[in-house]
Amino acid sequence: MKYKSSNFLSIIAVTSTLVITNLPASATETDDRIENSAKESYVFKTFLKDDSVKTEAKDGVVTLTGTVSESFHKSMAQDTVERLPSVKSVNNQLTVEREDAAEHSDKRLGQRVKTALQLHRNLKGRHVDVSSKNGEITLRGPAASQAQKELATEYAKDVDGVKDVKNDMTVNEVKSDSERTIAEKIDDASITAQIKASLITHRSTSALNTHIETREGVVTVSGIAANTAEKSLVSKLISGINGVVSVANNMTIR
Repeated sequence: MKYKSSNFLSIIAVTSTLVITNLPASATETDDRIENSAKESYVFKTFLKDDSVKTEAKDGVVTLTGTVSESFHKSMAQDTVERLPSVKSVNNQLTVEREDAAEHSDKRLGQRVKTALQLHRNLKGRHVDVSSKNGEITLRGPAASQAQKELATEYAKDVDGVKDVKNDMTVNEVKSDSERTIAEKIDDASITAQIKASLITHRSTSALNTHIETREGVVTVSGIAANTAEKSLVSKLISGINGVVSVANNMTIR
């Protein structure tokens, strides 16, 4: 009788141990998946690749540490991570390099314009060379069309801190290269983060309070616009963002 009782207690003990050890393993797998998803996201691989960002997840709570070159890179990192599956909250401890530098120094302003152009797939911003002097921006590089060149000027002028834009881009009707078909490749979290960064970067929309939801590249935006023109501008900016398939603009006119 004692033998059977001892066996029964042993089975319970082993079963309990298995249950207990399996719970942390499952949590660890989820945390590993979160960290890997952040690392492989479009935002991290494209816009934050030159920054030093470390992502650590524990029970769904993500801590971001390291340094970034721009304040809005810090925001983009958080906006991306907090929209990944299984993330409960984000503790953003990232610090911005050269915090003592003037907010709109030439180097930082040039970087801001460069990023603003990269957000829009029609501009192929990574091919555009951006230089800045005393708040005046000069753009060089190839443009697929005159319309693309003019759009680059329009978007550069709307970046906060830019006084004037000189566009020396050359119009060259080049064949479409083997760049990825953005709409099918970019994760939803990165699309949302890019949209938020774009709306903040452009002074015409920086003060708008919008809510963005993205599902399989389809973006739904809500919030309040001052007028129809402002609402249309939001739709225009969002529709050109890398990865966006379509836009449903549910903003209300104040």
